[in-house]
Amino acid sequence: MSDKSLPLIIEVIKIQGHCPVHRVGDCFAIRKGHQLEADQPVCMRALQAISPYYVPLSRGLHPWDLGFSGPQGAATFQCMDPNCLSSNSLVTFRITNDENRITRRQPFDGRIPVRW
Repeated sequence: MSDKSLPLIIEVIKIQGHCPVHRVGDCFAIRKGHQLEADQPVCMRALQAISPYYVPLSRGLHPWDLGFSGPQGAATFQCMDPNCLSSNSLVTFRITNDENRITRRQPFDGRIPVRW
């Protein structure tokens, strides 16, 4: 992918039960269409859940066009870990982009307010 890809900011917005990796408010980013940036561990199940969607979202396709859109137009997805589901745990993530972060070239700080 080119450097013109939109950054994707992924934030944990809800945890039902217990997650051994994430906490509500944790953030990580995918920049330039392929660079994962995080200040804390990122669960492989979370990456598997976003995998089919990060390319179209980073190219500017709106979540609505992909068939899912949460509050304020952001994309939402949930953990696909079968162990979490069987133990009654579920992690919900929100994906947004913030084009202003590219023009200012600020480093990802892990706790940024983002808008679609």
